[in-house]
Amino acid sequence: MGMNVSRQVDLAENEYLKRFVGKEHIPVYNDEFWNNFLQYHINLPTNSQEQLSLDSRLESLCQNFICHNLSTGNFGSLLSLYLIKVSELLALSDAESTVHIWQTFNALFVIRCLIKYMIETGSEYQLLQHFEATPIKESLQHLQADGTKELDGTSVEHALTVDSRVILDTKAAVAKLVDGSNFETFLEALVNIIVVIPVKEFTYHLHLEAVNCLIVLLSVSQFSQHGTDKSTIFRTIYKCQHANTLMSALLHFLSRMMQAPSTMFGFGSGGSFVFGIAESLWSILTFARKQPDILAAHDLPTAFKEHYPLANQSLLLILILTNHCTTKENPYRISLFGCSDSQDSPKDAVATFKIDFSSLYNTLCRIVTIDQATLLLYLLLHRNQRFYKYVMAQQNLQQLVIPILQTLYHAPDSTSHHIYMSLIVLLILSEDDNFNKTVHQIILKNITWYTERSISEISLGGLLILVVIRTIQYNMLKMRDKYLHTNCLAALANMSGQFRSLHPYVAQRLVSLFETLAKKHVRLDQQLKQSVNGEAGEGDVTVSITAPTSDDMLQDLSVLEEVLRMVLEILNSCLSHQLVYCPNLVYTLLYKRNVFEAFRSHSAFQDIIQNIDMVVGFFSSRLVRVQDQRGELGVNEVLEVISKGASQWSSDRLRKFPDLKFKYVEEDAPEEFFIPYVWTLVCKAGCVHFSSESIKSVTTEISC
Repeated sequence: MGMNVSRQVDLAENEYLKRFVGKEHIPVYNDEFWNNFLQYHINLPTNSQEQLSLDSRLESLCQNFICHNLSTGNFGSLLSLYLIKVSELLALSDAESTVHIWQTFNALFVIRCLIKYMIETGSEYQLLQHFEATPIKESLQHLQADGTKELDGTSVEHALTVDSRVILDTKAAVAKLVDGSNFETFLEALVNIIVVIPVKEFTYHLHLEAVNCLIVLLSVSQFSQHGTDKSTIFRTIYKCQHANTLMSALLHFLSRMMQAPSTMFGFGSGGSFVFGIAESLWSILTFARKQPDILAAHDLPTAFKEHYPLANQSLLLILILTNHCTTKENPYRISLFGCSDSQDSPKDAVATFKIDFSSLYNTLCRIVTIDQATLLLYLLLHRNQRFYKYVMAQQNLQQLVIPILQTLYHAPDSTSHHIYMSLIVLLILSEDDNFNKTVHQIILKNITWYTERSISEISLGGLLILVVIRTIQYNMLKMRDKYLHTNCLAALANMSGQFRSLHPYVAQRLVSLFETLAKKHVRLDQQLKQSVNGEAGEGDVTVSITAPTSDDMLQDLSVLEEVLRMVLEILNSCLSHQLVYCPNLVYTLLYKRNVFEAFRSHSAFQDIIQNIDMVVGFFSSRLVRVQDQRGELGVNEVLEVISKGASQWSSDRLRKFPDLKFKYVEEDAPEEFFIPYVWTLVCKAGCVHFSSESIKSVTTEISC
């Protein structure tokens, strides 16, 4: 199977598929049919084009299925067969189960394709109808046993002999009550595959298919206009008693990052199987695969998705489960936020489950430049205090921080959401004083990806400052997002009291940031004055629609002044707490003292500039005295004077300001931000591809 590329007619004319979607009921005990039906091989679609190609081949069959299944109940027969095979798998040895797993996978793949089609084209209620549907003959006999002798004036015996139009008219009346019981049983078996069957090379794709099927089921929220609180599928999934076990399994799938085997179930994809199965019973399209270098730095998201699909899909499913239903008791959210390190010696009875934090941390360090990995890291750091403390205790923080800085540095290649979440992660990390000390103790050499300037050696803290400043400047030019500014500056502010041994270039960039903002402030202030004078001087003036109004400029000026004030507070915090350890910053302030001139009399900045002026005045006077004695001083001599003066400097001379401490607080109604974001990632980075025409809330880029 899968030896030849199939044409659309291959599927539409296949006798087993035609019987399955046709008018004839196929009972679960028809072993001959089901054995033939489930003997096929498929390479799963890996991109939207492959999925579209497969969907087009299946569409006419799916339409026939919708027309006939409520009468035939063949979907129910397939479900029953799938449930039997799953229960049998739990009792089989490895040697016995390979073919069994292959057929279970095939059954689940057909089920997933049908569920996906029904979700994309119909309603959740219609989907559940098909889950509960039984053959119309059995339904009519059941009604007769209940004492119903006639149906719409038609006797049971007559109804069984009339043409198909009468049966189609009657099937809605005789269909079993849609109570979701069959769906609940199906879900239980799905979870059992994930949490009970161990992941081995020949079970890998069965686990992957189970995870994919859960993602498809949860996608019902994106194709419905109704809230998830009214969804039977969501209620069933979120009342699952195995939430801790399921979340543990998914996080282990991610943490272990098992590579997909080169063949499915131990069989070659191009030749005949060792079981003597007849060729092309209903061969589905086999797709060509690219083989990039595993986790190649230049294309990490693609390599991760193609070579580690179980880890990728498990990560996406974790994000879906934890970001929906946040206003109620979400067992998956509670589970993720309550897990603990399996390596901890004391037993933590309160933990929801245990996982090796070392393995999880190392995996996240490897893939944190991927959008969905950054989002999971955010959730763990923000909500799981055990994991946060574990990360803060690590000596190799550069393994986590540097990839995040690379994401920010290459901002044009990332979405605004990814940039935003990367900054939030840095802000959360900067809330810890030990982190702020440690990053200045970690020395990095030859950071080749930072191309603004060649730096042979710099501290991790210095690199962090450079990249965040660059992000602020990028935001000023491209994104103009006030909240992004705020988070950038909040991270720098948290770190400022621990700035140490700042590289000369870092000190220059800090002061240059204020200088750039100051020039913008002067221009905007002049434009505002001209606008006000123009409006006052002319009674009837035509204003361009695109020209900013006085109110707009006033608002921009107000925001800019908040940012300027924050930069001054960062400089002041460093001088108040770490002046003796930051001679290069003092040197830069002496060199650039004129940039503060225009703000000395400004009411919004006057108080804090007095502190900077006091520092500049103290060291300036010492330099003048030394110059009078020695003559013109070189850079090293100036730094020597500053270092000696710093030992005699007392910060008590400065006006006291509150310590800069900012804490990230998630805004109200986080679902409005995170749910569209998560489903964007599922569509963009996942192995399951959905119809973009029908999906209601996912776009390729969601504005902040």
